Amino acid sequence: MKGGKYMAQLMRDNRQALAGCVILGVWALLAVLVPLFWPWSYSEQNAELQNQAMSLTHLFGTDKFGRDIFARVWYGAGISLLIGAVSALINGCLGAVYGAAAGYAGKYADMVMMRIADIIASVPSMLYVILITLAAGAGAGSIIVGLCVAGWIDMARIVRGEIQRLKETDFAAAARMEGLSPMRILCRHLLPNAAGPILVNLIFLVPQAIFTEAFLSFLGVGLSAPSASLGTIIQEARSQMLLYPNQMICPLLVLCVMLLALNAVGTAAERQLRRGKSL
Repeated sequence: MKGGKYMAQLMRDNRQALAGCVILGVWALLAVLVPLFWPWSYSEQNAELQNQAMSLTHLFGTDKFGRDIFARVWYGAGISLLIGAVSALINGCLGAVYGAAAGYAGKYADMVMMRIADIIASVPSMLYVILITLAAGAGAGSIIVGLCVAGWIDMARIVRGEIQRLKETDFAAAARMEGLSPMRILCRHLLPNAAGPILVNLIFLVPQAIFTEAFLSFLGVGLSAPSASLGTIIQEARSQMLLYPNQMICPLLVLCVMLLALNAVGTAAERQLRRGKSL
């Protein structure tokens, strides 16, 4: 509830956040509509249309297999957004629950829980993704699982710090004096008041996941054909870059604008939080 009010106020007060949300809305709309209604398929190959230039028929041209790049780019954008949003949501929920439990428990339970988190975080997250995709096969599901192995830890640390601060406040002490259970205190009093930091960190998790997936796909550890993300499309166009630069530039621009829009929203939310505007 408070997170929704926070975002609504952010949209009203900050043009940067509004512009970022508008761009993301347009990108999401194109990612849904283009694969459904565009006359060309993202996966259909046509030897007669190989390496076509940008035109009214093929807005971004065609690739070396004769596939329409415009259709592939927006299909890939949808896959990238899906991976980023789902992994961010899972990491946000896991981190919030784990961090809230550690922060409220305190003492030895807190120490043990955070040392476990430190052990998991000691291995680079990309290595988790690579190992899981190699073991379970390349796919959106395995990439999301790999991103969620350690992706929740930063959120857990932030929530833990907020809960430790909030549980010492007067309203938390009053709730304990009323005999409320720790679960009720956490869910009804502490976590809602930590909505701002949780929401800001959640926003930043999305571009982080999208970039990680795109980077791994560019290295060849990504989705398997016929599925494609923006990273996969960029990787496929690498061999054609000098002769047909549009095949790499178009998906690269879509990816960059998407990441910039997400980071713009996150930065605006972080600035508003630091200014102490109401949650």
